Amino acid sequence: MPKTKLQNVIFTLIMAFVMVYAMVCYNISIDKGGMSNQIFLLAFYEMPIMWPAAFILEFFVVEKLSKFLAFRIVSPTDKPIFIILAISSMIVCLMCPSMSFIATVLFKHPGKEIIAVWLQTTAMNFPMALCWQIFFAGPLVRNVFGKFVK
Repeated sequence: MPKTKLQNVIFTLIMAFVMVYAMVCYNISIDKGGMSNQIFLLAFYEMPIMWPAAFILEFFVVEKLSKFLAFRIVSPTDKPIFIILAISSMIVCLMCPSMSFIATVLFKHPGKEIIAVWLQTTAMNFPMALCWQIFFAGPLVRNVFGKFVK
């Protein structure tokens, strides 16, 4: 895990990229009616908007709030895995609705149905975001980051 401010910036940039790319692919595949190889390339068109948005939101707002919420469930003396899972879960609980709102406004053209479309988008994104974060992105990024920061 990051120990310095610079390490935290790098870690957050990598995590935001991995999460946003996967979630953009997921949302495009839903929009297109299924997954195809083309979706992996199409996702890069949304990345210049969604990746910085996720980084800024996570780094300046969600990180502190998620730790505050997580430590209402776990304590600093608990096993590290429980702390990681609590923080990761709280990050998803905060980031998923926020990023779903940004995506709804920018890409879904909801018109007067903005609340309904946002709630549907969030409900569809949440299970994917939570599973992707807990089982894939989180372990992958922590492992890669740990190899470079020794």
